[in-house]
Amino acid sequence: MQLLCHWTVGGLTAWAGLGRTFLRTLAGLLLLGSAFAQAEAPGALQSKLLGEVGQWAQKTHQLEADQFNFAPLDPRVQVQTCDRPLVMDLPFATRETVRVRCLGNPAWQLYMRLVLKPGVNLAGAPPLVPPPVVPAAPANVAAATPKAVASAAPVQRKVVVAKQLLRSGTTVNPDMLEEQEVPALGVDLQAVTSVKDLENGEMVRDVQAGVPLRSHDVRRAVLVKQGQIVILTVGQNGGFAISARVEALQDGKMGEQIRLKNPESGRILSGVVTGPNAARGL
Repeated sequence: MQLLCHWTVGGLTAWAGLGRTFLRTLAGLLLLGSAFAQAEAPGALQSKLLGEVGQWAQKTHQLEADQFNFAPLDPRVQVQTCDRPLVMDLPFATRETVRVRCLGNPAWQLYMRLVLKPGVNLAGAPPLVPPPVVPAAPANVAAATPKAVASAAPVQRKVVVAKQLLRSGTTVNPDMLEEQEVPALGVDLQAVTSVKDLENGEMVRDVQAGVPLRSHDVRRAVLVKQGQIVILTVGQNGGFAISARVEALQDGKMGEQIRLKNPESGRILSGVVTGPNAARGL
């Protein structure tokens, strides 16, 4: 009986030791798997995002998959998951920039730029018109051909050019730009055609005076910065307006909703950015 008890106790002790070893090994494998999944998650999320936005762009712009791609995302941008379907739209008139928003938790948005293959135009955008073909003249009027060719006006296209050197980080205003008519042949397909499309923009690279601006040369500028005083206007659509000075609790670009604080009462408010240090109450 003593021998049996001794074997039983010893056996249980051995099994307990094996169990602890097994649990430690299993925990290590789970941690390793978790770390591996986290390492691959950003790449997988970005691939999924590109796929979803690509399908939306094909349907919206009536494009084939091999007619476009996307400009690389800023390395500082971290793609996050969304607990509901993504919302996509075209916030600018130039139609190359796609805004992607998650209206769930966490709420976020980012901008992706389409890069079209040569000769491809977006649906709804005016196509480039090729220069007119001048037919060959008969031999008896050959002497008049040079005059006819010279009188044929080349096809023009409106572009926006810089009136001065615009350095990266400069907030663009209409006084810095002008619209010009130039020959359409050779104009970049991404050239901006209206000064209005660049309002409240910020330069992302240096552009010399007289050079046409492209849609990817400018991004939306931060018009409200965290900690600054903002003029909040409420009730302007009802025939009256009340303005108050509030503090911005986060950065904001044109059209974005941000949180604001009444410095006197401490109340937290929400507003939509309408201009530099200006917002409209919700």
